[in-house]
Amino acid sequence: MGGSATGGAGRAHVPVLIVGGGQAGLSVAYHLDKAGIRNVVLERHAMFHSWRENRWDSFCLVTPNWQCRLPDFSYADYGGTDPHGFMVKGEITDYLMAFAERARPNIREGVEVTGVTRLPDGRFAVDTTDGTTNGGWTADQVVVATGGYDRPIEPQYARALDRSIFQMHSREYRNPEQFPEGGVLIVGTGQSGVQLMEDFVRAGRKVHLAVGPAPRSPRMYRGRDATDWLYDAGHYEMTIDEHPDPAKALGQTNHYMSGRDGGKEIDLRRWHVEHGVELYGTVADMDGTTIAFLPDLKKNLDDADRSYLGIRSQIDAYIAKEGIDAPLEPRFEKVWEPVDKVLQVDAREVGITSVLWAIGFRADYSWLQVDVFDRQGKPKHHRGVTEVPGIHFLGLGWLNTWGSGRFLGIDEDSRYLAAAIARQLAEAGKLATA
Repeated sequence: MGGSATGGAGRAHVPVLIVGGGQAGLSVAYHLDKAGIRNVVLERHAMFHSWRENRWDSFCLVTPNWQCRLPDFSYADYGGTDPHGFMVKGEITDYLMAFAERARPNIREGVEVTGVTRLPDGRFAVDTTDGTTNGGWTADQVVVATGGYDRPIEPQYARALDRSIFQMHSREYRNPEQFPEGGVLIVGTGQSGVQLMEDFVRAGRKVHLAVGPAPRSPRMYRGRDATDWLYDAGHYEMTIDEHPDPAKALGQTNHYMSGRDGGKEIDLRRWHVEHGVELYGTVADMDGTTIAFLPDLKKNLDDADRSYLGIRSQIDAYIAKEGIDAPLEPRFEKVWEPVDKVLQVDAREVGITSVLWAIGFRADYSWLQVDVFDRQGKPKHHRGVTEVPGIHFLGLGWLNTWGSGRFLGIDEDSRYLAAAIARQLAEAGKLATA
């Protein structure tokens, strides 16, 4: 909201500059606007680009619609009529655009931030591709709301795979029609990998799945969605500071399940038995048409089931504690156990003509030349506030709670961060002129 003052050396100045025009960036902008603090959002593509362009055709939410809680604009505020359903790609972008129309952020789209450095006076020089600001901006505060999906992860050995075998990363995937005839090896069993597996099975394609260490979750349990039970039990209120194993929480892949067809849980053993999905351990190497796997299939399946049963036990304990009358569930039984350890296959012999990588992304902070990172290159912060006054992060997983980085927690996180920014501006004597 509002214009920009002159920042010296031909640059424009703004009290708060937000990098990233997704739900995180627009949420903190909303709370800053409510506090009367001028800000500008810079987005290198267009608002909500990743939702529009980097999701496959059949994509839908994994968490129920009621968890969509943007600032002063929940799913119910939006007029949603299916709180326990799961919005599909187009519905999600419609919801986000409705929020943007209400929030009316001061956003500049098609502007990439190429560098952020700290000036001697404590302000930040922000270099951009925006020619209208004579080389960039200066800002008292910078919010990094770019998320962690900059660089698709593809291991080095992928380059050693025979060139006749088609390869694609999940970011470019839209539907099975992009792939040549024949079997597909999907690498990774996080939320993306298992949903892409279902896409290919529905298309009548032969699927080979490299099973990683991702945990899984029940969908419906004892009459309700598992996430409803966990919410009522206060599970999502636990902060990273309260978590018994913060390192595990920060490093763990999301539990896999699906929101498709009204929601379902994913038991990979059943997909092998009922749909013929071939299961292997983690991919270890590739050379020509040879693909090698680690001997960890049984362990990864067992670990996923252990997570699944652990969540059921948490819910059982909550139901017992509160004296809730809820239907019982049958005892979990494994429908299949891997007998032979398949540690190597020849892609041609088993009919694999393509590989779909679904093993995640890495953030790219190379443009942020401020000392706010640990030895692994990850941001050091508490609830998004770093030790360098004026540099903040938003939209990261477990920024504060499980809901951080998701629709459920973004309002709380962005409100907290906006208040922290206001305090820092006030301490620097800049709040009144913001």
